[in-house]
Amino acid sequence: MQENRSDGTYNEELVEKSLWVALSNIHGIGSQTFCQLLKTFGNPSHIFDASYPQLKEVVSDAIAAEITKGVNHDALSDSLRWLSQPNNYLVTLADTQYPQALLEITDPPPFLYAKGNLALLNQPSIAIVGSRNASVQGEKNAEAFAQGLSEYGLCIVSGLALGIDGAAHRGALKARGSTIAVVGTGLDIVYPAKHRDLAHQIVEHGLIISEFSLGMPSKPQNFPKRNRIISGLSLGCLVVEANLQSGSQITARLSAEQGREVFAIPGSIHSPMSKGCHQLIKQGAKLVDSLQDIVEELDLSKQDANISVVSSEEVKTNHAVLTLMGYEPITLENLVNLSGLTVSEVSSMLMLLELEGSVASLAGGKYQKIV
Repeated sequence: MQENRSDGTYNEELVEKSLWVALSNIHGIGSQTFCQLLKTFGNPSHIFDASYPQLKEVVSDAIAAEITKGVNHDALSDSLRWLSQPNNYLVTLADTQYPQALLEITDPPPFLYAKGNLALLNQPSIAIVGSRNASVQGEKNAEAFAQGLSEYGLCIVSGLALGIDGAAHRGALKARGSTIAVVGTGLDIVYPAKHRDLAHQIVEHGLIISEFSLGMPSKPQNFPKRNRIISGLSLGCLVVEANLQSGSQITARLSAEQGREVFAIPGSIHSPMSKGCHQLIKQGAKLVDSLQDIVEELDLSKQDANISVVSSEEVKTNHAVLTLMGYEPITLENLVNLSGLTVSEVSSMLMLLELEGSVASLAGGKYQKIV
């Protein structure tokens, strides 16, 4: 274990860990090929010791030739330097800390770079995912559900993206619960940069993990790939808002294929951000309009009482304008027409409601009630 860095076994362990990285650096070796090599030879040290004819029985000629060249130690310097820093880990399939839930999926990562609390890898978890371009209400729902589920003892797993992901992480942290961010870059890169502070909070109170090598930038193909880890770690996946082409659809599909529960929050029939959730519900996802729907499905035991559910509460306000707003975005002009008040009066009311957190100002001069 890397925690024992002060004793004499540290260097030997670090060298052994570096062999996992060295093998993954060979072009053509993905997670499935890596696991097949492990199944045949046992560990990376034995793989590098294998002969060319032995390797050809498992991999292509080109890959076998690269392996027999041995370990490129120069290429490992950045990884070794990163691993030597406190709270940085490489968790491999050979480690007891490796998440048992990932052993159940068809394509487990051979190892994970990790930063934070490793114990969370084997804590009961739920994924909360959704659109990067989420509505104010969508983010509020994600945060509230994450907070409530944290109070039931679940670790909140998401992808550190803008929108729903970030709101889910914040909800878990707000509840003083635990959260795991599964990212699509190397762990020495924070993406998106806007979430740098959030990432630091997660490292302090949770865990950030990645299967991608250090220095790996943000690439479109990385994010669908990491989604299998988000779903694989979790008992179920809650999709808060998603359009039909959202990466959240991939996560939900993987959850179903992995035998996990899929939950979706419905929304307006007019909103593109609801169409993905509605499609999932048509395909068999459980419709969720309260925290209790998930609690009952997963048979959770309440750890902390008095958990509030945003979607089941009525907004309490004496402002007539708020009553007129409904649940769809609405323009100032329409509110003036509906209320019979002047533009100045409605604008003043909206300003007060924004300060209270009851209304959000949207692009295009529209406003939306927050429930």
